[in-house]
Amino acid sequence: MKILITGGTGFIGRSLINLLLTQAHQITVLSRDSDKVHSLFTNGITPLNDLQALTPDEHFDIIINLAGAPIFDKRWTAQRKQIIRDSRIKLTEQLIQVIASMQQKPELLISGSAIGYYGDQGASESTEKSDNRPDFSQQLCADWEQAALAAEKYGVRVCLIRTGLVLGPEGGILKRMLLPFKLGLGGQLGNGQQWMSWIHLNDWIAIAEVMINDQRMTGAYNATAINPVTNQEFSKTLAKVLTRPACLPLPAFVLTTLLGEMSELVLGSQRVLPQRLVEQDFEFQFSHLQPALTEILSQ
Repeated sequence: MKILITGGTGFIGRSLINLLLTQAHQITVLSRDSDKVHSLFTNGITPLNDLQALTPDEHFDIIINLAGAPIFDKRWTAQRKQIIRDSRIKLTEQLIQVIASMQQKPELLISGSAIGYYGDQGASESTEKSDNRPDFSQQLCADWEQAALAAEKYGVRVCLIRTGLVLGPEGGILKRMLLPFKLGLGGQLGNGQQWMSWIHLNDWIAIAEVMINDQRMTGAYNATAINPVTNQEFSKTLAKVLTRPACLPLPAFVLTTLLGEMSELVLGSQRVLPQRLVEQDFEFQFSHLQPALTEILSQ
């Protein structure tokens, strides 16, 4: 199949593309940096610098939309928050315009979202049917999803993948956490009781693969493992796998001072369950945190 991917040079996108290449798909990657695309993928990739370069007779069977400016790299000033929104919502709107102009529409749009869709839920469990609590991340995800769902009016099947904290080698949250924990300087954040809904990278890739192949799948799915953990448990488990202590907690007031509004990403609590995936008999390779971390850190 012919597949267009945005965000293909990111942590998740790279792994997804490497899988799709083994299946002989023709992959086009939207990126301003063609050299980076060529350096990451040796064969079978066509770089695309601008969506406007696509003509109406261009056809893709599937579009996978993972693009977005990093949400945790810089303090959330008003300007940074606008960049975060535009890189997701405006790009998605541009994709919909491209789909509208295509003479032959794609069969499927898989569009990124995040469990930030639910807002801070405390200890309450959240499924795809749960209500949300407004904050910046929640509004961002809601608007992002709404932009993607516009493809349905063109007959396109839309799957929204509400991603939790993705665990994998060479990227994601672990890349940020490993050094202090390896040095024995890790610990819980705040009171440690906030819930963390995680997923192994391999399971995330498997979810995307099922979405591609199973035409029954449509709408929003929580891409999280079936056993979320508190931040305290996550910290203790990571330290255990690394055989290091985890005795240096970071108080909430320090995080709030350092990060400002962005501290909601680490102090907010989201106990998210993948109810729809379970109902559709998706089999997770990694359901528990310690085996997931052990597998990743053995690489």
